[in-house]
Amino acid sequence: MNTWERTREVANWLNLSTISGLALAAASGCSISRGARGILYARNYTPALPKAGAFTVGNVVFFRPSLSGQVLHPQLLSHEETHCTQYALCLGLPFLPLYFAAAGYSWLRTADPASRNFFERAANLQAGGYRERPVRKLLPVLAAGLRRGLRGTPAGARPVDGPAA
Repeated sequence: MNTWERTREVANWLNLSTISGLALAAASGCSISRGARGILYARNYTPALPKAGAFTVGNVVFFRPSLSGQVLHPQLLSHEETHCTQYALCLGLPFLPLYFAAAGYSWLRTADPASRNFFERAANLQAGGYRERPVRKLLPVLAAGLRRGLRGTPAGARPVDGPAA
């Protein structure tokens, strides 16, 4: 382990994000194993959220059962390791609201929470199993949301026409 990897590992222990990841792993019944460069693997994560096949909390990388085999894809590991670094740089758990804000921005721009998410792009979208989506114009998206809000119509639902007068 080089100096940066050790610094990242210690930072994520001190900022409590790795401890939070281990608590989530214990609560969800994951088996923990030690990986390279100070990363811990939590295998067989089964709760419904998040929907991703793999995700990271501190220096703990969670894998769904479909990805929990003995051989892990090197590009996916590199992608998740970048998220470990992002936790350290964001001083731990503040990473989560920053990530969700970036996911919201991405959803507004592309209808996909990853495509324009700064954190996913910095970790290499394709390595994380994501695709680049076309950017949509923001003004029509916001206008449609405003119209739905004013009508009280949920997103994706069509208003039902009442009886003719």
